[in-house]
Formats: sequence, C-alpha cells, structure tokens
Amino acid sequence: MKTYKILFTFFSLCMLLSFNSCSEDFLEQLPTDATATETATATTGNLLLIVNGIHRSLYVRYGAQGRTGIGAMMIQNDVLGEDLVMTARANGWFINAYRWNDHTNSLDADNLFPYRTYYRIIRNANLIINNAASASGPDAERNLVLGQALTYRAWAHFQMVQLYGSRYVPGGNNVQDGIPIKLTVDNEPQARNTVEEVYAQVNEDLDNAIIALENYSRPNKSHLDQSVAQGLKARVALVQGNYAIAAQFAALARSGYSLMSNDTYFNNFSDYENDEWMWGSFIQEDQTDRFGNFGAFMSRNFSSSNIRGNPKAINSLLYDQISDTDIRKQLFDPTGEHNVLPPGIEISSRHARRPYTSQKFISESTGDSRMDVPYMRAAEMYLIEAEALSYSDETAARQVLFELASNRDPSYTLSTNTGQALKDEIYIQRRIELWGEGFRFYDLKRLNQPLNRNGANHTASLVVIFDVPAGDERWQWLIPQRALDANPLLDQN
Repeated sequence: MKTYKILFTFFSLCMLLSFNSCSEDFLEQLPTDATATETATATTGNLLLIVNGIHRSLYVRYGAQGRTGIGAMMIQNDVLGEDLVMTARANGWFINAYRWNDHTNSLDADNLFPYRTYYRIIRNANLIINNAASASGPDAERNLVLGQALTYRAWAHFQMVQLYGSRYVPGGNNVQDGIPIKLTVDNEPQARNTVEEVYAQVNEDLDNAIIALENYSRPNKSHLDQSVAQGLKARVALVQGNYAIAAQFAALARSGYSLMSNDTYFNNFSDYENDEWMWGSFIQEDQTDRFGNFGAFMSRNFSSSNIRGNPKAINSLLYDQISDTDIRKQLFDPTGEHNVLPPGIEISSRHARRPYTSQKFISESTGDSRMDVPYMRAAEMYLIEAEALSYSDETAARQVLFELASNRDPSYTLSTNTGQALKDEIYIQRRIELWGEGFRFYDLKRLNQPLNRNGANHTASLVVIFDVPAGDERWQWLIPQRALDANPLLDQN
C-alpha cells in the first residue's frame, strides 16, 4: 500500500498490563520479518506489549511537531470547521489546514499524516488479531488483547473512511469509493473498497470486540474496554443512520459513567481519571513531546510561540448561543483577559489576549504542555442517544437531552422543540459540548451541511475560506500521492 515499510513497536521493558510504565525503549522499532514476528506473537503476554505500543503510538510525533499523534488529527478536524477560530498566524502550525489547503493537496505531508498513521495502527492491530489464536497464554489475556486490537482496527478504518472516503449516505447503497480494508500485515497493492464494505468491516470488528471485552477490567482509561467499543459502535451507527442501534449502544456505553457536576466542570478537561471520561491518553513526564503535545497547541497556559501568539477561540456566534447560566460559557473568555482561572493556573504577560479565547484545556504549567487527551466522554453518548432518538421518539430524545443540558445549565428547561428544531437544538448542544475535541469536520460531513464561517470572529486574511457547499468535492481528503505511487490499484478522489 505504501513505499515505506510500516513498523511495529515491541516493548521489551514494559510491564504487563501497565501502559504507564513503558520506557523510552518504545522508540526502538523492529522490522516485522519472520523471526521478529514469531517472537512478538509467541505469547499473549507479548501480544499485550504490542497493544501497549499502539496505546503509546496515539501521542508520539510522526515527523514534525504538528503531527504528534491523534491530538494533532483532532486539531486538523476542528480547524476545518467553523467553531474553532485561529486568532493569528503565530508560528504557522495548522494555518494551512484552517484554509483547506492541506487535505486538498495530495503532496502535502499533513494530508499524508492521518493516512499513514491510521494504517500503522491497523497493521499493528492485525499482527495481534492474526496471531492471537496461536499465542500461548491464558484465555482471559487472549480476549483482552484481541478485543482491544479489533477495536483499534475498527476505529482506524472508521476514522479514515470519514476523511478519504465519500460521505456515507443513510439509506443509500454506498458503493462509492471508500478506502482499502486491511486485514493482514502485508503491503500488497489493494484497490479501494466501497464505503459500505468499509462500514460492514468496522461493524463486524466492533461486534467481535464487544464480545471479547465482556469481562475485561482495564488498569486505566488509555486501554480500551467494552464501553469504548460500545461507544464506537454508537458513533458508527449514527453516521450510518442506524438510529435505533446508535441510541441503544450510546446508552450501554455511558452506563457506569457519571456526568461532571458544575462544581468540577471547569478545568476538568486535562485529567482522564475524571469520572466522565471513557477513553483518553495519559502522557508521562518522560514521554512528553514538549512542543508537539495536544496541550502545546490547544491549552491556554502553556508558553509556546504557538499559544502565546495564536490562542484558540470559539466562534463568537456559537458563544452567543450559550446561556449565561451554563457552566460551559466559563470555558471561554469574551474579553480574552482570562482573569478567572483555576487556582495555581496562570498565563504569562507574553500571552496574547484576544476575544473569545478558550480556557477549556489547561496544561500542567506554562513550562509543561502535558495534559491528558480526551478521545471519548460520556457526554458524547448522551448527545448521540438524543440525536438518534429524535428520529423515532422525540419525548425520549428531549429527556436524554435534558439530563445532559440541565447538568451543565441549572436553568435549562425541558425542550418543547419538535422535528428539525429539536435536531438543531441537539446539534448546538453538541457543538458547545465537544468544542475542540476533534468532531466538527466529521459532523458537517455526515450531516451534509456546508461550511459557513461568515459573520463570526474569523479574520478574513487568516482564514481565507469562508464557505464550502455541502457535497463539494473538497469534503473528501485527497489520497496521498505517496500511496498512489506505491499502489497502482488506488485511484484518486
């Protein structure tokens, strides 16, 4: 599929079942030749080391500081939307993505970045999936490595098809081009599967993962358990318009998690031990990428040239739709002065003050960009459930929405909206709740909505692109040229 060989990481010094104990030996990579593969897959314990390698791969740098793991892809997805506002150029990271230049250029390294990274994850997952049955070890360990690998494979294919594939059309036959489905570790040329075929494989993997993870109790939230697989199943079903399934699995996934209270909501987006977090990455001090971490671009307080010069802001029109009694309004400062910050948190005099800037994400300190990275929270499951139910049971949809919205805003009253008005209310709640967490491009594409940045606080000379019509060809990322050069069976969007 690619000219470069994808490598898997083998943790020789990692403690079993302890992702947080992995040393810098993670960065030493072994080629997957026959001998190395036989060694790496001989036991379920060794397979667990590969799972830990995948966990770690979610926040390592892939060539440049703007390409550090999944956090960087979350930023890519949000700057392509209208809700995350870049306030200045600063040192330039993500500005071309903001202008819709990166993903529309097949030669661009930032267009290649998700394609390469997700296929690496898929290949490593396949190494586990294809060898779990023959590995020696206890069945409980076999199930937990298999379940997590299947979840990773499903998630990576799902993320990629939303970028590089055509939009999934609920109720359609979806024979349009998706991405190649990879179920083996070889690099044989492979044509693109249809969008429907990709989603069928994603669902099959998630169904099998949910079974395999039935009795798994994970050591921390960087590992994938059954609730994460169920949450992904809900995400996928929502995109496909399988609303009954989406509502069912969103409810299952969020059971056992509690929503944050207003007393604990502010400055609670940096710690994956938060009861509401379902899945996230914890970054140890000796594993940090100082200027590449998610917090190095999205936190308010880290002192980098990017954050000092380009503090990220919320769309002013969206901010105006947040009730004054909603705790989420405190995550943004319309003055930009940030005079109200959690105790012990400060920003320096060198940090630019600009209107509507975010204080949702807080790093360890001005000199330490580490913060846990959120990939899934229970709040998202409430939103999925409410949106899905709005197609079949509006009374139930309003009640689920009330449970979330009244938690954030004690003055919120049960919605009386129906039809499209109810859906629009849910969409607004989703935009507010999930701001900065990497969903906006995906949501605009799945809902077949246009990009509209007009009338807000976007700067014309910086953003350049204000409108992209729904259905425009630019909603599909171009297949990277390196992939096309390596694989004659691929065709370009």
